[in-house]
Amino acid sequence: MVKVVRSTVLSVPVEDVWEILRNFNGYDAWHPTIEESQIERGYAPDLVGCIRKFRLTDGSELREQLLALSDKEKTLSYCLLDTPIPLFNYVAHIRLLPVTENNGTFLEWEGRFDAPKGSVEELTALVSEQIYHAGFQAIREHFDEQQATDNQPHIYSRVRE
Repeated sequence: MVKVVRSTVLSVPVEDVWEILRNFNGYDAWHPTIEESQIERGYAPDLVGCIRKFRLTDGSELREQLLALSDKEKTLSYCLLDTPIPLFNYVAHIRLLPVTENNGTFLEWEGRFDAPKGSVEELTALVSEQIYHAGFQAIREHFDEQQATDNQPHIYSRVRE
């Protein structure tokens, strides 16, 4: 099992960041790899169990299911149902915490998955860079946030087999 954890600190209030992340169908409005998204069966985008179907900018289509969402704890979890990418048993968690020093937000995005032998490094980099890191940068741009280079996201990756 592969575990990828990325975190960053944003100079934006936690409530503002949560507002865009809790909308399970709204990632196409800010994430650069997602071109179009829709929730199946017309369910609400914050209903646990809802399924989003989305298309990436490369034309790939994926389906993910919202497993948990807590407004109180500002966390959500989802799993990958269908994908052309060999990420098996993929489950991700997003967690926000307030940074009281500057009214900012600590954002952590974690994913665990199984990968075919020989593709662990490639898939770890894909999840870490093209999904999580790209998402952090897009959120910064969404809020027009200018951060110093010494405050860039940190990466923690662990590979277990």
